[in-house]
Amino acid sequence: MLRTLAVVAVATAALTGCAAFSDAPSRPDDGEIDVVTAFYPLQFVAERVGGDLVNVSNLTQPGQEPHDLELSPKQTGEVALADLVVYEKGLQAAVDAAVRQSGAETVDAAAVAGLEPMSHGGHDDVDHHGSGETVDEEGHDHGDLDPHLWQDPLKLAKVADAVADRLATLDPSHASTYRSNAEALDADLTALDRDYTAGLADCERKTIVVSHNAFGYLTRYGIDIEPIAGLSPDAEPTPADLGRLHDLIESHGITTVFGERLVPAELAETLAKDLGVTTAVLDPIEGLTDETAHENYLSLMRANLAALKEANGCR
Repeated sequence: MLRTLAVVAVATAALTGCAAFSDAPSRPDDGEIDVVTAFYPLQFVAERVGGDLVNVSNLTQPGQEPHDLELSPKQTGEVALADLVVYEKGLQAAVDAAVRQSGAETVDAAAVAGLEPMSHGGHDDVDHHGSGETVDEEGHDHGDLDPHLWQDPLKLAKVADAVADRLATLDPSHASTYRSNAEALDADLTALDRDYTAGLADCERKTIVVSHNAFGYLTRYGIDIEPIAGLSPDAEPTPADLGRLHDLIESHGITTVFGERLVPAELAETLAKDLGVTTAVLDPIEGLTDETAHENYLSLMRANLAALKEANGCR
């Protein structure tokens, strides 16, 4: 476990700017592997792969929206003293900064899994740079790539394999256990991918309206994504966006507007009420809430699949 005094010292140095972490901070030599993860899907992977052999702490707390995460001094210290940090570069600026200052080993999920171009639907993100880099209305710079890679189970399997490899390097005596755990998780994720492929193969409708643009990876299952807001869940749609969605819902016979749990559902509810259609939850699985504390990534993805099948009349 992390030593409290060491964490406080490292965090204080980070706040005062007196230390640039040019040398790796000293880590407790207690024989335990401390893994810090940036947000829930990565926590799920680390816990499944590491099992009882590692201590996993997650920087994004239950009920907290991960896009705009700010780290406390204690969390900055945890990153600095971790044996392994599993994060997604470019998604959370505060985590990126802490990782740059840390001497920890890392797994960058974006680099491992490979991000795909963002599915814009009819909602245009704004090129504030004038250089082809997509920046949403809230100023989050994601390039032109969709960071929500965990919506594709096979991409998350690649992250699991990378975590197993890194843990095997840190703890060679248990390498076979880490790789066996990753193989078991890979099997679960492959089965989930098969269920999505089969479950969404024969549907009356292919288009879904969602609260924000977090579901682009579902296009590999033949789903067309139409977000109300942009890449950031707190981005505001324009009147033109809402007008276009009104027309689309009516012309495509869409029966459901999907909201989510971590952000207010007013936009989805208002749009659905105006058009006399229903609302349902499609969880981006960016984090758990009190309502989903008993769930995990796999069960939430299966709940999403059931919701998609019902909304789109899949057989």
